[in-house]
Amino acid sequence: MRNSKPLVIFGESILPGESKTVNVEIARLHTTTKLNIPVIVRRSKIEGPVVLFSAGIHGDEINGVEIVRQIISKRINRPLRGTIICIPVINMYGFVNKAREFPDGRDLNRVFPGSKKGSLASRFAYHIVTDVLPIVDYAVDFHAGGASRFNAPQIRLSENNTDLKVLADVFNAPFTLYSKNISGSFRSISEKLKVKMLLFEGGKSLDINHEIANIGIDGVKRLLAYLGMLDSNHVVDHPKEPSIYIEKSVWLRAKCSGLLHDYNTIGKFVKKGTILAIITDPFGKFERKVKAPHDGYIINANHSPIVYEGDAIYHMSKNNLDEDDN
Repeated sequence: MRNSKPLVIFGESILPGESKTVNVEIARLHTTTKLNIPVIVRRSKIEGPVVLFSAGIHGDEINGVEIVRQIISKRINRPLRGTIICIPVINMYGFVNKAREFPDGRDLNRVFPGSKKGSLASRFAYHIVTDVLPIVDYAVDFHAGGASRFNAPQIRLSENNTDLKVLADVFNAPFTLYSKNISGSFRSISEKLKVKMLLFEGGKSLDINHEIANIGIDGVKRLLAYLGMLDSNHVVDHPKEPSIYIEKSVWLRAKCSGLLHDYNTIGKFVKKGTILAIITDPFGKFERKVKAPHDGYIINANHSPIVYEGDAIYHMSKNNLDEDDN
């Protein structure tokens, strides 16, 4: 079915079959320099869903930016039907400063739905909610682990959402985690506005990992193929194994301060007692082993060379968790 209705985003109209980059300016830098956030829109002449691919809501999570960049550069964002919107860097201010937060110190992913007259982060959240989300049907928001913590590639979704469960199975990341929506998050407001959003986590901040990026891109192609939007020029890779679902997990914390020597178990299934790392002092006085307290998958590992007592160093799946150890 051909579509003749224009799509309006940030005040600009995009007709069916048209491609346009909308440069959004919420506020200038303190030097008065303009700082535009490009919103790349591609529409098919054939009616269909509107899908959003976004990244960089935390300015230092570069790996997500790389995934959306490749979606554009490989022309995966040219839909067979419907519309694809790509925002590679939502928090351009943090991206410029290689920082997680906005210049006002606020975490953009905690201020949604925002306010027209609030803080800088709140104002930008407001414009995303009012100008983008009302026209979106499906979305994938790409993230990476913060503070040197490396996330195994995973989709996160809230429990008891059958529609998102179907989409997560289609995306088929190596891991799928059930996690509660955080108040003020992009995912939380999307759910309230009936946007079917998956959150992808993979890699760590201030880093580009090509293996993680490829996993994200393959998932995007599977999702678009499922929605009937992927151009036939693109090949869809279907993994032999389904995503591993993790319903319960626990953080392992450092029992002493020192230098952390990681044994590279990220994404692997380990048995109880497996040595995950050792923590040493700088002066050759001690070496303390970090052992897995139970069987499970390592879904996050701290890659910082220095840790303090109490720091989260591993995120590990756990069955039949009886108490909250997070």
